[in-house]
Amino acid sequence: MDGNGDSSHGDAGLFGRPLFEDPRARRLSKVGVVDIGSNSVRLVVFDGAARSPAYFYNEKIMCGLGAGMSETGRLNPEGKARALAALQRFQTLARGMELPPLTAVATAAMREAEDGPAFRAEIEQATGLKIWVIDGDEEARLSAQGVLLGWPGANGLVSDIGGSSMELAEIRGGQIGKRATSELGPLKFKDLEGGKKAREKYIAKAIAGLAERMGTEPSPLFLVGGSWRAIARIDMERLGYPLHVLHEYRMTVESAEETLKFIEDADLDALRSACGISSARMSLVPYAAEVLAELLKVFKPTGIAISSYGIREGLLYEQMPQMLRDRDPLIEACRFAEAKDARLPGFGKKLFRFVLPLFPDASEATLRIVKAACLLHDVSWRAHPDYRAETCFDNATRANLGGLDHPERVYLGLALLHRYRNKREGTRFEDFYALLDKERTQEAEILGKAMRFGSMLWMSDVSNEDGAQFDWEPEERRLRLRLTREVAPLYGEVAEARLLSLAKALSAKALVLEIDGAPRELL
Repeated sequence: MDGNGDSSHGDAGLFGRPLFEDPRARRLSKVGVVDIGSNSVRLVVFDGAARSPAYFYNEKIMCGLGAGMSETGRLNPEGKARALAALQRFQTLARGMELPPLTAVATAAMREAEDGPAFRAEIEQATGLKIWVIDGDEEARLSAQGVLLGWPGANGLVSDIGGSSMELAEIRGGQIGKRATSELGPLKFKDLEGGKKAREKYIAKAIAGLAERMGTEPSPLFLVGGSWRAIARIDMERLGYPLHVLHEYRMTVESAEETLKFIEDADLDALRSACGISSARMSLVPYAAEVLAELLKVFKPTGIAISSYGIREGLLYEQMPQMLRDRDPLIEACRFAEAKDARLPGFGKKLFRFVLPLFPDASEATLRIVKAACLLHDVSWRAHPDYRAETCFDNATRANLGGLDHPERVYLGLALLHRYRNKREGTRFEDFYALLDKERTQEAEILGKAMRFGSMLWMSDVSNEDGAQFDWEPEERRLRLRLTREVAPLYGEVAEARLLSLAKALSAKALVLEIDGAPRELL
């Protein structure tokens, strides 16, 4: 696995220690990963929920180690100097954060360069970092595992493009199948003699070889890597897409092909400025676009999704026992947030059971978002009341949450917005609502208003889960709320106003309040 052919690194894995000593553990202590790529060197420090870790710290330096390597066979001298300085900085940061030893992984440039082993030794001597130089097969596997961290049970083809290589991996039902690597990183072929025609021939031959090894059965395509993300960001800009979150951004093949043509004709400097892409990254985008065009032509994917998770996240997934892998990353992150930030940790579970009767025909996918919203319904209580609703929406739509597509992010955000606010009009997020259809928008409002009402009923030790129950008859549009005598004192004027608002959102024609068996019609 490493550059010296020593693939053994003990039972503790690349981290040199087990990250999940107790397989039931829900918390990950801070751990740092360094990824030494052909184009960039990055430090990520993970923390938080074990199944859905947060990015405690994230820094990237565009060093260009692999620049010019196709001509010289050696690492770029300026890139080496920048990479060494970056790694010394990362080590200093790690000591300041009191992290355990950093885990450093190097990919194509370091494994292929003539001076790769010497530079590895130089780094280890100067910084003390132990560097694992992984081969292309392992790179493909770890990238696929990164995708699985965010998409449990995903099916499709993972494509991870770096500066000097591109890897493919098949994933089926949470398992990794065939893998292949190629020299399709932009740094490898951008300066080929013969220009665009030579590049097209080079790319076509390489992708034909990948197709022969992997097969071309149409399936979803998961894109990993900075150049793919840059293309997705350009697609967002071209379409005027409102939610600038790259993870789980979806593209149709047709839209992607239009964006690739758009890139070919665009003023790259103007496009770079509009999209917020670095000049170093943008210089590689046209070449990555040529690769993607051929990839789409040959593999004919059924759809395209961007994954912000890759090798670094794959290293974490590698260490997870199956018990952790099987957990839902969204629900685990929400449970962790509730335990850390809510005023009444554990109340979200009660709230979910309370609002559940309002969603009798909901799919499992919808109920999952309902549960997530209930767990998160109180985590933003510290925000200023005037901005609390918007803070909730912003957090839900922009947070680093796995297992959520963009419409689900907006659904979750809208529900949390209505947890604190009756009306959604007049916010800066109105463009986002277009990602939901009318029915889903109304459903999110109902959920938010149900949480807004339900949050008033368990703020006391006398309350219990059976103290308040909804009975919703959608065909008759009849809503009944049953309260026990013990819980009844919690039902005051504000609670009634919130109940009436919920009934309006449900288009209820009848509303009955039943306290200790005695009914009273409110509508």
